[in-house]
Amino acid sequence: MNVVFLSPHFPPHWFRFAVALRAAGATTLGIADVDADQLNPALRAALHDYYRVDDLGDYDQLTRALGWFIHRHGRIDRIDSLNEHWLETEAALRTDFNIPGINEATIGAIKRKSVMKQRFIDAGLTPGRGRVCYDESELREFIAEVGLPVVAKPDVGVGAARTWKLENEAEVAAYLADKPQTDYIVEEFIRGELVTYDGMAGRDGEIVFDSSFQYSTGVMEVVNAQLDISYWMPRTIPADIQEVGRAMARAFDLRERPFHFEIFRTASGALVPLEVNMRPPGGWTVDMWNYANDFDFYREWANVVVNGHFEAAIARPYNVIYACRRDGRPYLMSQDEVLAEFGPLIVHEARMERVLASAMGDHGYILRSPDLAPLMDAAQRIQAVRAAD
Repeated sequence: MNVVFLSPHFPPHWFRFAVALRAAGATTLGIADVDADQLNPALRAALHDYYRVDDLGDYDQLTRALGWFIHRHGRIDRIDSLNEHWLETEAALRTDFNIPGINEATIGAIKRKSVMKQRFIDAGLTPGRGRVCYDESELREFIAEVGLPVVAKPDVGVGAARTWKLENEAEVAAYLADKPQTDYIVEEFIRGELVTYDGMAGRDGEIVFDSSFQYSTGVMEVVNAQLDISYWMPRTIPADIQEVGRAMARAFDLRERPFHFEIFRTASGALVPLEVNMRPPGGWTVDMWNYANDFDFYREWANVVVNGHFEAAIARPYNVIYACRRDGRPYLMSQDEVLAEFGPLIVHEARMERVLASAMGDHGYILRSPDLAPLMDAAQRIQAVRAAD
């Protein structure tokens, strides 16, 4: 099987997917915009062939790269990056080269939040009300219907970047004055806790692995206010989250893909689907899956893509939590004190890649334990700051 991995060098720890592809028996072909000698040595060794482009955003260069691979290795069986930024590019390449997977006919429901919302409704789910508002009159009509606050975000976008929460007339006016020239969807503000349903769909659409986590605070608030974030994976997935999450997966006919779905749980306990992402959760979450389950998700993903099956038994022996800290904040505990106090719980700690720091913090810690309580206490103490004078 010939598998093209687009941008296998970013994020930096994604090289493990390419390593796993080769170990599973695939002919692993990489395309990126750096010289081969700048690649992680383990990634370079995992690639059977590599094509350097000047610009990964130049579609003509990518088509030439695939043509070169086909000339040297034959038909391309799969292409992926597991990166939100390249989903539309991958879809176009799959369409042009007749490669299985998400293509130009199906990408719209995945990338456009407005189309995604209608897919939820068609599946019998109840997302929050929202619509693309093209001008001020449409915005004010929608606000009159649902009331303030509302959230405005790009109809096609990643994470919470360039997102507004509009709570009053002044914020509505500021949004209208500063809104970029792109389509924005405006949604009613859902009060509740953000939870996720994540995992991997198999070759026939079955869910071969699933997980869920809960945030300490909303991602939009973290990015906009540069708050410290923590999020945790309980050993048991609540049954209603699993039910709604699997309905979301069926609505998009997922196959051979990791996924990251976001859902609000309201004060009444109702679940409101927010959005789907057809890639693994960001940051170090894949590594958290590994620490929670004592398996290797990179290898299991490659097994599904190459051989059509997920081999690991899912036992979930650990709860896992991620906690971040930001540079310049007056924390009560020093780094040395954190490591001395919580060393037995910490399975990984490091600086976060700069491009991810806005959402994930400057320094991250992954901790695990069979019991959740000590992890929650540790995260709270790691992030505790001195009171202002």
